Amino acid sequence: MSKRGGFPGGMGGFGGMNINNLMKEAKKMQADMEKSQAELASKEFEASAGGGAINVKVSGEKTIKEIKIKPDVVDPEDVEMLEDLILTCVNEALRKVDSAQADQLGKFNIPGLGGF
Repeated sequence: MSKRGGFPGGMGGFGGMNINNLMKEAKKMQADMEKSQAELASKEFEASAGGGAINVKVSGEKTIKEIKIKPDVVDPEDVEMLEDLILTCVNEALRKVDSAQADQLGKFNIPGLGGF
């Protein structure tokens, strides 16, 4: 006769892993993720545009830390070009943070976190 309900093999039905080991692994993974996120937050990412005319530095937490503009790129007659260069540069720096997040957290291979 077959057993009634439950997991095959009793309580060790998670591929032979007991629930305590599963919890230990989950806590270790959480600690590793938190460490990775802290390391990422402490890093700085830089981008430039216009051949180095604009430089932007952002933190791993996506906070703009610095914007440097070479004086010769400032043309009162062409403010739009300067605005475009700044936007391009800031967006590139933020993309670098996103890429680093994906690389850092992608190693944990957790379903649902692929959207970084």
